[in-house]
Amino acid sequence: RAKNVHGTVTIALVGKYVELHDSYLSVAEALKHGGIENDAQVRIHWLDSERITPENVEETFQGIDGILVPGGFGDRGIEGKISAVRYAREHKVPFLGICLGMQMAVVEYARHVCGWADAHSSELDPATAHPVIDLMPDQRGVTAKGGTMRLGSYPCRVTSRETRTYQAYGCGQIAERHRHRYEVNNDFRKALTENGMVLSGVSPDGRIVEMVELSDHPFYIATQAHPEFKSRPNRPHPLFRDFVGAAIKHQEQV
Repeated sequence: RAKNVHGTVTIALVGKYVELHDSYLSVAEALKHGGIENDAQVRIHWLDSERITPENVEETFQGIDGILVPGGFGDRGIEGKISAVRYAREHKVPFLGICLGMQMAVVEYARHVCGWADAHSSELDPATAHPVIDLMPDQRGVTAKGGTMRLGSYPCRVTSRETRTYQAYGCGQIAERHRHRYEVNNDFRKALTENGMVLSGVSPDGRIVEMVELSDHPFYIATQAHPEFKSRPNRPHPLFRDFVGAAIKHQEQV
């Protein structure tokens, strides 16, 4: 099946380390797996987030069928990632956010839908009055960085059968691998949901937001986890499978 696909779809991977493609090897492979399941070759359009601006974003994403913003660290290229997320949201282009990609999706929504122009992650802007992404409570006071972040597999509860997340996984209890210190700030959960963001996945105790999505969008899902690590050629991860499928539909409608 992998050698005899019949279609082609173009996915923009908006990252900070795209000069070395192996930095995103697991993501690239997971996209290929999603392509196999959808009978399509996935062409990855590698985009350096440092070069994306509000002025060139329209031109940058011409001919793109889906936008993926992966994980990463540090403030370099962050505004480009936010511009990419905004373009995907406003132009109804299928979007998948992973780890930092989810965090920037929440920041983008807070800025341009909730109206908090200075919204940010406290990791990247400690002075923001709207730290919609903040250090996890159990990470406060941790000075030995090493392996002390939230690392490994954690369970997640899908909040509703009506979500696209539930449609993808087909069940309400899932588990994904993580690697992060920051999370959605619970002080802003109510405002985000009142403005239309769906918190589609949470920790079993409901304390941690694991996944978000938009119900008025063809495909817009972001996860704090790293689903790419569980994808296989003969068993594509459901998020990558459905993301690529949505990108193919978008291509057909343009």
